[in-house]
Amino acid sequence: MTFHKKAQISPAAVLTVLAVLFLFSMAGASAQESSPPPLAQATSPNGPSAALRDVLTAACSESQDDFARFLTARNKEAFNRMAPAARVAFMKRFVLLNEAGKPSVTANPSGRPIVRCDTPAGAAEIQIGGADTRDNVAFMPVELRDATDTTDASAIQVNMGLVRENGEWKILSLGVVLLDLPSLELEWDSAEADKNELAAIESLKDIAEAVEAFRRKYTRLPATLSSLGPPLHGPASADAAQLLDSELAAGMKNGYSFRYVIVGASGLGAPAKYELAATPLNYGRTGHRSFFRDAGGTLRAADRQGAVGSASDARLPEH
Repeated sequence: MTFHKKAQISPAAVLTVLAVLFLFSMAGASAQESSPPPLAQATSPNGPSAALRDVLTAACSESQDDFARFLTARNKEAFNRMAPAARVAFMKRFVLLNEAGKPSVTANPSGRPIVRCDTPAGAAEIQIGGADTRDNVAFMPVELRDATDTTDASAIQVNMGLVRENGEWKILSLGVVLLDLPSLELEWDSAEADKNELAAIESLKDIAEAVEAFRRKYTRLPATLSSLGPPLHGPASADAAQLLDSELAAGMKNGYSFRYVIVGASGLGAPAKYELAATPLNYGRTGHRSFFRDAGGTLRAADRQGAVGSASDARLPEH
């Protein structure tokens, strides 16, 4: 089942949220029943329902710090090592919306939480059911739907599990499969690195275009990348030409650092030349290849284990 298109939820996202599931340890969990009455579970400020409510509101607003509070210690370490974009992508799977939203919480007649997530593109409503608590483990039915759907056609039902760790409830599972975040890190890092590498190539092209635009206007090369950025105040000038965004002008964007070097004794006029380089900020996590634009304008690439590229690297095929 999928949400209404207005809520920006695709069939692939639904399959992902059912297949990509959380962790981890059921160590210390007992099979002895100690379930309080349903209403007590629903209203307890320190119970599993309250914890799940806060998980979903954090996922809605894409608050990484708040979301991490409800991860087991091992998963929290893995989550914090992930690239920011990968952490956001993971949180999106909990509310099935493509952008950050504004969360709000109400209660049904039984006092159980209903989390609503409103975004510019649509809204999701998440009903949390009563907890089946067995000592240190709790499972709760959750129903997700497009908030505008009055027919239940978009409804998705899944069980979510929490485990008590050091006296606090942490996310254990989504569905029936337990998944270990640390073991997924390499797979997610690889996917993120591929995206960052493509973005780095485009950023080098953007920098080169900005340098040439600066040259045409001021008949010389910019002294530094910061000369191409936006001015702090007032109109554009040779010190802040407003040709690049602030991130690129600062030399860092999408997991890569960027270097600009004038080649030769002078940066004046059309003959003046320069080189550009893009290097992973965290080799193996934010990218593998280093990129280099030589003085002749040729883009090159090589896996240099995090070192800066050079004119000896292989030429990058043009697309």
